[in-house]
Amino acid sequence: MQKRIYLCLAHMSGNEQRFIQEAFDTNWVVPLGPNVNEFERELKEYTGNEQVDVVALSSGTAAIHLALVALGVKAGDEVMVQSFTFCASANPVVYLGATPVFVDSEPDTWNMDPQLLDEAIADRIRKTGKTPKAIIPVALYGMPPQMDELLEVAAKYGIPVIEDTAEALGSYYKGRFCGTMGRFGVMSFNGNKMITTSGGGALICPDAETKRRVMHFATQARQPYLYYQHTEIGYNYRMSNICAGIGRGQMTVVREHVEHHRNVCRWYQEGLAGVPGITVHVAPSEAYDSNYWLSTITLGEQVKVRSALQRNGLMRTDCEPNPNVMALAEGLDQAGIESRPLWKPLHLQPIFADMPRYVNGTSEQLFRVGLCLPSGPMVSEEDVAYIVQTIKGLLI
Repeated sequence: MQKRIYLCLAHMSGNEQRFIQEAFDTNWVVPLGPNVNEFERELKEYTGNEQVDVVALSSGTAAIHLALVALGVKAGDEVMVQSFTFCASANPVVYLGATPVFVDSEPDTWNMDPQLLDEAIADRIRKTGKTPKAIIPVALYGMPPQMDELLEVAAKYGIPVIEDTAEALGSYYKGRFCGTMGRFGVMSFNGNKMITTSGGGALICPDAETKRRVMHFATQARQPYLYYQHTEIGYNYRMSNICAGIGRGQMTVVREHVEHHRNVCRWYQEGLAGVPGITVHVAPSEAYDSNYWLSTITLGEQVKVRSALQRNGLMRTDCEPNPNVMALAEGLDQAGIESRPLWKPLHLQPIFADMPRYVNGTSEQLFRVGLCLPSGPMVSEEDVAYIVQTIKGLLI
């Protein structure tokens, strides 16, 4: 029987148990301890940037939230957010009572369009009389954005950038580690990411002083008194020493994981090269060194897919993937292969229906025609060959 092939399963190095056992043996089972400190040091070293510092946290969402807190974002403020991404990129803005302003993508990297961002910021200033407090571009599926252009726009208006690199651990833009180019960088160690701590994340800070400030907020903003004293609202966001032990084990194989994801993308490119209308999304130039967290494809208009379940009639709106994408996903599922449509743009999500948006149609079109394919460290070259064969067999 064919095993089920998942999008991105976690892969354990075999070293995780040693660090976890040390935590139990020394009774460090709280959200601080030797594993947390060492994991942060290893992450900093992995960035290759001596200037930055890293805070290990309970999730990537917490990292975005604390970055916004550190920047002083409050109720009534606006934050420019990439629309083509997961909701966790925007939810922390709402936590603070601020408003996410969604900006569409450019077609090369699928990330925030710098020209549209410039126009959007100028329009927000005209309409509100205030400058947005932050910009959150995303390195979607591991692909770096057009960072030079985005940073130029940010500098023009004096707005700090929070790089959402939750999907981009190990990606580089023009030789610079993604997450180290803006004011803050966000990491995620969810179970399906490049490495995992079962759940967790980290915030890349520009310096040690900023790290201390972020850690203050991450530990309930407790003042340095013998008793409990609080003058600011804080959060319980620090990473557990046990989870950090998993992370330390994962750091022993992080480079192998990144290399494997890149190989998986290459295998898809080679396998689907002769299929008319199916395009594997790859870096537009050598400046973009993606980790290819998930390999993604788009279907051209000429691609027709056999639909065994005949779900085409359920496609009722323009805000859904097209019938051929859904049919391909269903066919892959029946063959034991997990796939997933691309992120539904946040400006199309019902929860954000009333938020300002600046769109050009790029993300909506990609959502209609795109699909994510299995890409994790547990996906073998033989698995990719089977997936490619299944895709070809589903085409009419």
